[in-house]
Amino acid sequence: MEYMIRGAKKEDESIIRSLFVEMLRTIYHTDDVEEYEEGYLDRYWTESEDRLFVADNGKVVAYLGVEVHHDEHDYLYLDDLSVTEKCRNMGIGSELIKKAESYAKEIGIDAVLFHVEKTNKDALRLYERLGYEVFRDDDNRFLLKKDL
Repeated sequence: MEYMIRGAKKEDESIIRSLFVEMLRTIYHTDDVEEYEEGYLDRYWTESEDRLFVADNGKVVAYLGVEVHHDEHDYLYLDDLSVTEKCRNMGIGSELIKKAESYAKEIGIDAVLFHVEKTNKDALRLYERLGYEVFRDDDNRFLLKKDL
């Protein structure tokens, strides 16, 4: 499958919302999930450093949220990686993460962190293959980190 990784646009919001719900249903094995609160994605349509990257093959089939943090140590936090079920295991998630890592380097950040549910074994294997390591155990999730 051919696809392009690009920055999300406001017009992508409804499919991103659908992919978010699909991701939660997959992780928690229930249809009883809530979508993003109204206005939650608005920060991505402004001039902030936060980004949403999407995989587009004529329509958006995956996305990754990227938050820039300037705390004691600057880092990029990956939030909400979702690939629609029929497009999984095709390398799309890996490409989105690589795009986020490139963005981090571009803005001078040398660490990427994100959480993964401990029960999400497939995702954990993917992230470890991409060079991420468990940085902290946060009850039902691991915080993973990769130094760039």
